[in-house]
Amino acid sequence: MAMAALRRQGRRFAPLIYPRPITAVRSPPLSPILENEGPVGVRYISTQVVRNRMKSVKNIQKITKAMKMVAASKLRAIQTKAENSRGFLAIFPVCVDVKKNVFVTISSDKGLCGGINSTSVKISKGLHKLNSGPEKETKYVILGEKAKAQLIRDSKKDIELIITELQKNPLNYT
Repeated sequence: MAMAALRRQGRRFAPLIYPRPITAVRSPPLSPILENEGPVGVRYISTQVVRNRMKSVKNIQKITKAMKMVAASKLRAIQTKAENSRGFLAIFPVCVDVKKNVFVTISSDKGLCGGINSTSVKISKGLHKLNSGPEKETKYVILGEKAKAQLIRDSKKDIELIITELQKNPLNYT
């Protein structure tokens, strides 16, 4: 009865008396082929898996090298553009005294690039202070909504022209 109850619960008793007596089992001597394979129970990776892994690593290296080359060429192009734009200021003589100055402040219309917009406005304000005086007339031309919002607060009377939404209506120089 006890055995039937345990079977219903999913348990079994191991037989208390073993049919064969337990004796020490001696392992046979290892053959030369088995000696190279290592201890029993250790799994070895097949050579095909290793070859596939080596191929994938080489392909990843090639892709990484190509990406580095693309990034280097883009950086080189941007550096040459920046160096060429620096020469633009060297064309004009520094000692020329003019009566009218116009500062073109460029910013974005929207977006979260506040650092670029605020830096542009700060530089144009600084240049405005340096070049303004009683006998000089300085004006702003503003491109972009963000610079307009910042400059309208401080110097509304000095703004000559405001152009916004340049992405919808691109500039033409006529």
